Amino acid sequence: MARLHEYQGKELLRKYGINTPEGQLASSPEEARRIAAELARPVVVKAQVWVTGRASLGGIRFADSPDEAAAAARQILSLKVRSFPVERVLVEERLSICRELYAGLLIDDSARRPLLLVSSVGGTGIEEIARSQPEKVARLHVDLGEGVPEAKARRLVGQVGIDDPLQTHVADVLVRLYQLARGVEARAAEINPLVLTTDGRLVAADCRITVDDYAVFRHPELGIEIARELNHPPTLLDKIAYEVEKNDYRGTFYFAQMEQGFEAGQGYIGFHGAGGGGSMMAMDALMRRGFKVANFCDTSGNPPASKVYRAAKIILAQPNIDAYFGSGSGVASQEQFHVARGLVKAFREENLSIPAVMRLGGNGEDQAVEILENYTRDLPAPVKGFKKDDSIETCVEYLQMLLTEQKRGEKREKPIRRQAPAPLPEKPYQFDIRTGQIIYDHALCAKCETKICVQVCVPQILKLENGVPVLAITREEAKQGGCIECLACEVECWFHGHQGARILLPIPGLDEYLRAQSPLQGNPRILKF
Repeated sequence: MARLHEYQGKELLRKYGINTPEGQLASSPEEARRIAAELARPVVVKAQVWVTGRASLGGIRFADSPDEAAAAARQILSLKVRSFPVERVLVEERLSICRELYAGLLIDDSARRPLLLVSSVGGTGIEEIARSQPEKVARLHVDLGEGVPEAKARRLVGQVGIDDPLQTHVADVLVRLYQLARGVEARAAEINPLVLTTDGRLVAADCRITVDDYAVFRHPELGIEIARELNHPPTLLDKIAYEVEKNDYRGTFYFAQMEQGFEAGQGYIGFHGAGGGGSMMAMDALMRRGFKVANFCDTSGNPPASKVYRAAKIILAQPNIDAYFGSGSGVASQEQFHVARGLVKAFREENLSIPAVMRLGGNGEDQAVEILENYTRDLPAPVKGFKKDDSIETCVEYLQMLLTEQKRGEKREKPIRRQAPAPLPEKPYQFDIRTGQIIYDHALCAKCETKICVQVCVPQILKLENGVPVLAITREEAKQGGCIECLACEVECWFHGHQGARILLPIPGLDEYLRAQSPLQGNPRILKF
């Protein structure tokens, strides 16, 4: 789900006629001072971060003067939440509270309907209220055809002992909250607390609104950069990864940076999973051994090799990770040799200098491990593949052994590194594919004895013409998905052909990100092919 910040949620509440505290967004102490001076009353300064318990983290502070507001903003903006800095604060009037309530609308997946909730107690999570004081919570499954009539909303509010005139006002908030949720296709829209002030106003003191991932594209007005419920402002790598996923629905690619700003040697691992449950088990196994996870990544649901390749490139772009580890579900239905080829292309382009351990359990796992290990033997760092019968613990133990070996400075024999390929041909045979371009150097292809690219082409869209590979389908068909981007033609050509095939798979923004990194950070990136 895509979560809105508090200030964004309150903008929506105001748009739908629900009262919110008067205030503005600030990104510096000076702005906070100006806003507090304009309000000319005591204020609260609140960190705009996607976490609960902001007060306990020092992210909510009270101020009686503009100077105090500036000092509070300075303290909050210096905070880091899970290693990510607080970038903005909301400065708004401090409310004099008489009573706290709760109003919310959630999607009940089991009932396949919106669920409207109201409580005569607010300030804590609705789950805790329902558990400890069930008589103070009322629920209503909403008929989408009928919506939320005012009469029904009033009866719902009355069930928790709220009488007129407050009953009418709270019911009006529920009606408007439902309209808001329908309007932006929210998965959740909660006001907690909904407060009655000492001067008789009903005000949304805080809110939480999340929008369905698959509806984000219909709501550009919300300014959502990433359709993900992150616990930090999206990093540049988060944004780069999302650009890969949002326009390519072949399988899943979910990436979230979990830590940044760490130094090499601190045990941070670039993590690459496949399937949510298996990925969580793998991360737990890493942490039990004392490792730290720099990112979460999931490529599952039969993604093309090109998507796995882009995931690996983005994971490796994180400065100072000490190793690359991958494991997901024990037996994946996706063909693992596609995964292996995506990894091989990425590892070779990065001239991998950190150990990599991948558990590739599933269809074609024998071929996958063979490809992964044999095609990376000449890289500076070791790459090890495991299969479904190998436990997560075994894989993590092997990774730990490789890192210990590396720390001791032990060397392993490596064959002579292959030469980098020649520049792109002057007159290439090339065609567009869905997310990139394939280029053949027919001068090299003519000397190839194996013609391996035609043999390994999974969708069989290549044929030989005068001894060189050409499309057996139209260029438009190749671009529209005839080429499934399995990467076999390039990877196999590199090892069993004459190195005449090249696949270009751009990752918008990644080169700029890498150029911005210090030359002393990250992994060496040379000898691209």
